[in-house]
Amino acid sequence: MKRYYFDHAASTPMHPEVARVMLDILTTTVGNASSIHRFGREARQLLNQARDKIAAGIGCSPSELIFTSGGTESDNTAIVGIARAGRKRGKSHIITSAVEHHAVLHTCEALEREGFRITVLPVDEYGQVSTADVEAAVEPDTALITIMYANNETGTIQPIEEIGRIARSNGVIFHVDAVQAMGLLPINLRSLPVDLMSFSAHKINGPQGVGALYVGRQILLDPLLSGGTQERKRRAGTENVAGIVGFAKAFELSVNLMSERKLFLDKLRYTWIERLQELVDQERIVLNGHPSDRLPHIVNLSFIGVDTETLLMNLDLEGIAASSGSACTAGALEPSHVLRAMRISQERLSSAVRFSFGLGNTTDELEQAAKKVATFVNRVRNNS
Repeated sequence: MKRYYFDHAASTPMHPEVARVMLDILTTTVGNASSIHRFGREARQLLNQARDKIAAGIGCSPSELIFTSGGTESDNTAIVGIARAGRKRGKSHIITSAVEHHAVLHTCEALEREGFRITVLPVDEYGQVSTADVEAAVEPDTALITIMYANNETGTIQPIEEIGRIARSNGVIFHVDAVQAMGLLPINLRSLPVDLMSFSAHKINGPQGVGALYVGRQILLDPLLSGGTQERKRRAGTENVAGIVGFAKAFELSVNLMSERKLFLDKLRYTWIERLQELVDQERIVLNGHPSDRLPHIVNLSFIGVDTETLLMNLDLEGIAASSGSACTAGALEPSHVLRAMRISQERLSSAVRFSFGLGNTTDELEQAAKKVATFVNRVRNNS
């Protein structure tokens, strides 16, 4: 059976060049980057080269980049670290949005149980935060604003530059989850009014289990992990050298090919939507998310009259991988908190599926898969 992987927002296939450089390190490099002998120095050199490469590409100093185990740890480190450091200065208020990844929302909920005050901002029907709401939410004891760059379920892009300017003008630290944005949207931290930014390698055809966190040089945060003095005492634990080098290679490829990738992904996205609208009653297919302020590779569609779980199960039987939303909650098939926050109708909420495209996908396979999706959707509707 032919398989169709349309869940790149959850995790991307590793690029062959990434796998090659990682395999070379895994089979030749044995040292701990913290060791002072030759083997350790060789590992440290690889680590420094990777850090330099990524830092140069996002416009920050290598000393401002912390390597982590992924986006979730980066988000937790930023939010918990800033919150606890802020509390020492009498600041215990955090602002976030209702459409954040659970790595952000659940972390804020945990901090709320510690006594922090959390303001969760609403979004409009497209999933965007209002800058006026952000400004109105800022209080004298606000320590942190944490808003994602682009949403992992709908692809909607947030106005982070405007939010960042609001944060700066009020002396509030601003964290951005850019896990989905890296490699698809330009990031220049020399000009963006952002204090912390989270990244993950496996969203850009790198390895799973590796991420990074940008921390501006003037920002003080309490470390999340205790142990050694790695990452300038901000993230204890032996660095995953092979994974980090793989991350740097994936980043290099994604940045060098960003324009071409965006054009290609836009083509895939338009092909998918147009073919489904041709094969299924287009009035029964609704696009969720912003029509223009969006990532090029994510398509969130509601198939009115067809239950999400039933559709996903049947797509899987046909070899098509898609999702009901965030990969971290997809196993439970719970209604999307993102779509709920957008206040869309129940019929759209209960029939929404996320398709996301990337390396390895072709227009031909989208044409084939669209026919399979349409066959099932039309059969369900005809029998209802």
